Amino acid sequence: MSFRADAFGGRHVLVVGGTSGIGAGIAGAFAQHGASVRVTGATSTEAAQVAGATVLDVRDGAAVQALFAGLSRLDVLVNCAGVIRRGREHEPDVFADVIDINLNGTQRCCAAARALLAASRGCIVNTASMLSFFGGGLVPGYSASKGGVAQLTKSLAIAYAAEGIRVNALAPGWIATPLTEMLQQDDARSAAILARTPLARWGTPQDVAGAALFLASPAAAFVTGVVLPVDGGYLIT
Repeated sequence: MSFRADAFGGRHVLVVGGTSGIGAGIAGAFAQHGASVRVTGATSTEAAQVAGATVLDVRDGAAVQALFAGLSRLDVLVNCAGVIRRGREHEPDVFADVIDINLNGTQRCCAAARALLAASRGCIVNTASMLSFFGGGLVPGYSASKGGVAQLTKSLAIAYAAEGIRVNALAPGWIATPLTEMLQQDDARSAAILARTPLARWGTPQDVAGAALFLASPAAAFVTGVVLPVDGGYLIT
């Protein structure tokens, strides 16, 4: 990391979906740089992975409201809660559930955090995807939700700007997490991914965390409405 150890000292950060994968990497990076970090997991099993984690199903609007109502201060909201249901998302019910978690859940959290972030002149970092830019035949719900997150991010950046809230998004590429484990273990698929990635490796949660720290830092004080690819160059080939 290129930030001072205390770069986020005194800052209060909430990572929704921060118990594993990219979310856990981001939460850890903020904590390592001095922030007071709180994370949520979708189930009690997920929350049990991290000491002090809170259970939050982002489909539950009342639960979302209750969580944010219980916070006295918030400087950074990171939305990482998300699911992918490869091969099943053409089923309307599955499609709708993926949209409800990935897109509607992000919006619920942003709306619930707005007053707290206005008070601190804080920021939001959403999680988009490479599939915000192109389609995925096996994952229409995921692709649609992440395209929606990109447009939601731009729209909220405009809507929240007068309150001093910056809203940006990360668009991770192929990151080595439990979500992509099946692809990592598929030698042919993994080789194809690496062949298209100019930096020729799988990304790590720490790679994404560095970009999240930047977007939440004073170094990005004039950056809002951005969807930042963190993909080793995959999108440019």
